[in-house]
Amino acid sequence: MSEVLEELNGRVVIVGSGLAGLMTALTLAPEPSVIVTRATLGGETSSAWAQGGIAASVGKGDSASLHLADTLAAGDGLCDAKVAARILAEAPAAIAALEQAGVEFDRDSEGELSLGLEAAHSLRRIVHAKGDGSGATIVRALVEAAVRTPSITILEGYEARRLLLDGDRIAGLLCATEKGMVILPSSRVVLATGGIGGLYDATTNPAGNFGQGIALAARAGALLADMEFVQFHPTALDSRRWPLALVSEAVRGEGAMLLNEKSERFMAAVEGAELAPRDVVARAISAEIARGGRVFLDARQVLGDRFTARFPVIDALCREAGVDPSRNLIPVRPAVHYHMGGVATDEQGRSSVSGLWVVGEAASTGLHGANRLASNSLLEAAVMGMRAGLDIAGLDAGRTALPQERINVATPDPSLVRSIVSSHLGVLRNAGAIHGAIAALLPLVDGDGPASDPALVALLLSVFASLRTESRGAHARTDFPLKLPDAQRRSMRLSDALDIASSITSNSLARSA
Repeated sequence: MSEVLEELNGRVVIVGSGLAGLMTALTLAPEPSVIVTRATLGGETSSAWAQGGIAASVGKGDSASLHLADTLAAGDGLCDAKVAARILAEAPAAIAALEQAGVEFDRDSEGELSLGLEAAHSLRRIVHAKGDGSGATIVRALVEAAVRTPSITILEGYEARRLLLDGDRIAGLLCATEKGMVILPSSRVVLATGGIGGLYDATTNPAGNFGQGIALAARAGALLADMEFVQFHPTALDSRRWPLALVSEAVRGEGAMLLNEKSERFMAAVEGAELAPRDVVARAISAEIARGGRVFLDARQVLGDRFTARFPVIDALCREAGVDPSRNLIPVRPAVHYHMGGVATDEQGRSSVSGLWVVGEAASTGLHGANRLASNSLLEAAVMGMRAGLDIAGLDAGRTALPQERINVATPDPSLVRSIVSSHLGVLRNAGAIHGAIAALLPLVDGDGPASDPALVALLLSVFASLRTESRGAHARTDFPLKLPDAQRRSMRLSDALDIASSITSNSLARSA
């Protein structure tokens, strides 16, 4: 029997303690909320690992319209332009809110925000905090603010396992703890659970992030969108460390060049060169590696001895791998970094399930389209966390009647599906690989075993990928290398995806018979 925490009944429950979750809780204050986090507050979050910073049109000569133009270009026809325009227009307000919460952004000698340049941005507009330690610095300040806020209850070591429903609306959250299963009764739940990188062998995300929020929402009947779009960061540090360390494209923004083992600058003839959109750079690097080559980042001339001061975190990671970036080439390779798809939401973060909001990387708002523009992710997390908090504040909570059925779910283990996902759903895809993934994943989804939830997320990715018979943004197919004339977003529920997966598997078996 699961323990029911009745003393917390009626409070807003926020799952996840990265930037989006923390901003939701802080915006809600003084309305009571509960942050549920698998690790320590702010720990094991992609937000805390972010190096690049926050994209914001706050510099001289910049504007929200210029930022939007860059975002739409990177999104390759699939951004929701209205949604994107509204989120990007709130960037200056988000920076101000973060500063009010205690974040100290880097400033120049004249007191102006120090702005960096990253791929596919037409101007310097990346706001940093302690150089390449931006994510950790921001999350640390917000954690301190949350701890100081009396209305926020923090439950560390609580792993969300299932959303509970009363009919077609949210009734609570089932969590696993060291002492057993616990139920938090609530009619208002916010999922801020991060991305899906833990499904892959090569990722820059925390290994435990396999798309928990997507699995929770999908099982509750939520609409999902654009699941096929997985962004591979072009320049993860190629070392034995796992998950892989990130070498921010801010290094390329400072002028570092990409070279192969022959010392050829293979991006030189590409529009944008090293600062082309991430999907373009990732595919180019993958092609070099696929032919048996290696790829390196050369910052020796443009940064040299200044590397340590400009990028202290990356410098330490390189030295850990035996590389002195001021004097040596930095070995790099693509790795899963961000998921543009997720739970479909409106502009306030509301999902299709009554009482369920989703913010940050777990959501699909339409901002990123087919390929996220660098550093728009932390911006979206801050803006949408604030929006969800404002939307929820003041809504009548009431007391929740929990369903009588009790559920026991095994501890999820993404390692059971990593080999399938990594070999079938990488940078370059084709029908054979995608259908092979579906056939392997479908049996694992059934039941409540440790592979079930990770396999469910991977299966959704596979089904969406099978239906996009073109190459667009981060989704590249060798059997459909061209773009279709009309860009279309796609959304569906889990039940529809399971029907499609079963049909694909049956047809494949019939053809092989």
